[in-house]
Amino acid sequence: MDSEIQVVESCFVAPSKISRRKSLWLSPLDLLLTNRGHTPTVYFYHPGDGAADFFDVAKLKAAMARALVDFYPLAGRLNTDDNGRPEISCNGEGALFVVARSNLSVNDFNDMKPSPELRRLFVPRIEPSTLVLAIQVFNVVCEQVTFLKCGGVALGTALHHFSIDAKSASLFFNTWAAFCRDGDSADVEAPCHNRALLRARSPPVVNPEHRSIICPTPRFTEPSGSMTSEFFSLSKEQLGALKKLCGGASTFCAVSALVWQSTLIARRLAPETETRVMFPVNVRRMMKPPLPDSYFGNAVIFLVSTSTVRDITSEPLYSTAKRIGGIISRVDDGLVRSAVDCLALAEKDNQTLKATGSVPDTDLVMVSWLGMPLFDIDFGWGKPQVMSRAESVRGGFVYLMNGKPEDDDGRCAVRVLTCMETANIKEFERLLYAQL
Repeated sequence: MDSEIQVVESCFVAPSKISRRKSLWLSPLDLLLTNRGHTPTVYFYHPGDGAADFFDVAKLKAAMARALVDFYPLAGRLNTDDNGRPEISCNGEGALFVVARSNLSVNDFNDMKPSPELRRLFVPRIEPSTLVLAIQVFNVVCEQVTFLKCGGVALGTALHHFSIDAKSASLFFNTWAAFCRDGDSADVEAPCHNRALLRARSPPVVNPEHRSIICPTPRFTEPSGSMTSEFFSLSKEQLGALKKLCGGASTFCAVSALVWQSTLIARRLAPETETRVMFPVNVRRMMKPPLPDSYFGNAVIFLVSTSTVRDITSEPLYSTAKRIGGIISRVDDGLVRSAVDCLALAEKDNQTLKATGSVPDTDLVMVSWLGMPLFDIDFGWGKPQVMSRAESVRGGFVYLMNGKPEDDDGRCAVRVLTCMETANIKEFERLLYAQL
């Protein structure tokens, strides 16, 4: 490791009781994300009242071992069955748990700009995911607790996206935190592991009316130049002004419209070029019957809105926001079933698709973490000062996140994390704020 980080311990935390040992079948929505690798996040905590047991390692491990009894897939490994289809081997081997010390402090990372450096320092190192056809056995979840010289702690996590989505991740992390914080009195919700609820129909049937808005997977290509990741903050006043411009649209639709328009203008694309914005939608409540809120797996489908550069850059923002909102309003049980069946039909092709690099400069992928209970996870020593992705290197991916906890006075309502061409990002920033 680098001189800034000294690893004190590296071990595996197994479930505290014998959990189910079997192979867990993955739905088509899980397989869509098999090649995406681990999602790296980092939380920074400050000791506050100077508790003597601040982030007690033994307590954290014991709480995780308890949580892994119910969340047993996270103690397993990514593997393949006899036919080469990915699955989770629920073998109880445990989650990787690393303890480290650092001569860095929280103030060294005030801007929390995602970068390979931030990930390298605070997130456990994992070999890059390979293509499914040559798949290796991977840990599902890895944690690193780094004690900083200022007395604070950085909690870095790496969770493979094939296993769960952000909603499921929040259920696990909050359960782990509750066991650590409240012990035997913890009030937690057991996860639902029945991924057959998202099995494709037999035979698969895709409604022709749904094909134009279902996005089986984003396209990836090598970036044409250097890429830069930056956070842009919108205050409550700016967000209110934006939503007014967009005719009262939702936060997601309004911000997505602004980002889409600003990106296309900054990139100076030909007016007749086709452009797409893609976004995942949580389908738990959209199905009949609805999936349990505690469904533990990937329960998101990717939808797409397609237009021309001329239309998006010349029309008022409310029209672009309406385009996106119109797609979302069409999500119902029938569309979800069509999306699952579409992915099942494309399963063999998806397993060989490249999932590194950037999306084409005509495209954007908008991912919302807004409102997710991921930003204030309290293990018993207070809420984090800030939470973020540790790294964001895929060009064209944009993440919408809650403002920092200390910004409750309105200084930051939404953080927009975007990764785009270094040559265009200053112009993008100018355009982003020009109408607010």
